[in-house]
Amino acid sequence: MRLTVAPWGKSLAELVSVARNAETAGAGTVWVSELHRSAPVPLAAIARATLGVRIGTAVALAFVRSPMATALEAMDLDELSGGRLVLGLGSGVRRLNEDWHHARWGRPVAHLRETVAAIRELVARSHLGVPIELDGEHEPVRLRGFQRPFPPVRTAIPIFLAAVGPAMTRLAGEIGDGWIAHELGSPANLRDNVLPRLSEGLVRGGRSRSDLEVVASACCVPYADGRQARRWAAGLVAFYATVRTYEDFFAWHGFRGEAQAVQEAFRSGDERGMVDAVPEAMVDALTLAGTPDEVAERLAGYEGLADAVKLTPPTRFVPPEATRAAQEGILRLVAGS
Repeated sequence: MRLTVAPWGKSLAELVSVARNAETAGAGTVWVSELHRSAPVPLAAIARATLGVRIGTAVALAFVRSPMATALEAMDLDELSGGRLVLGLGSGVRRLNEDWHHARWGRPVAHLRETVAAIRELVARSHLGVPIELDGEHEPVRLRGFQRPFPPVRTAIPIFLAAVGPAMTRLAGEIGDGWIAHELGSPANLRDNVLPRLSEGLVRGGRSRSDLEVVASACCVPYADGRQARRWAAGLVAFYATVRTYEDFFAWHGFRGEAQAVQEAFRSGDERGMVDAVPEAMVDALTLAGTPDEVAERLAGYEGLADAVKLTPPTRFVPPEATRAAQEGILRLVAGS
């Protein structure tokens, strides 16, 4: 089981520095997300600053760019990195797409299926100068009179899909080169819910388990003061507990009431109350936070289930110093694995 890292930095310079340190520590992949920064630009900086570590988006928003734009960016990043790119895509939620980006939402599973098919076709054939015509409800492509004059480093770039719900998870199993988890999770949820749905998708796509890389994710805080580590991670748990999309996830883990208490504090504007409403048991179930030995023990729960685990420091309702302390602990954990 490989350990991978999603670095954080207050500046791009710090982000790149941490990515270099993650490569030195032995991380299998360095990931960047897309929310407060774009995905391609930081990844380009990391590509230039690293030597051999795999780089990936976890995740880029699939619907806010055309498949053509995403394919061109992916080929550029793959060239810049010498063939090290993994293109991780996610749908995001409806409000983010429509209100923030003025992007089409449609039916997200069908939309993502068409998006992936179009990107793959453009990566494989846009340098050949042949017409590319793809029908579709969401992302039809009519490409004529175009030839990308730069041969791609690879005509097939791995595409991983982020998925939480059952239908999207099955799609990841059916068509994805990999599946990327949400940063809150548990080995039990992976074993009992996610892997069976991925298997259903694999069967539907006529594929085997070896065709899919399963990437679990975890908010990770290895810190000498285990109680402080849990409180730092509690902020991230509280943030996601306010999102209705994840209600079933919290309920399945037995924390419906706790999530509702967080939501009540959120509605009253009480940020401290939101974090205080997250008990240690909830943090322990959904994150990897505690002393380094406690974190290593719980991380071992993913052995035999995940091919890799993506480790991220907490960034919600904590000062930068806490995020940096968690990140330093992550790098020590990776180096010692």
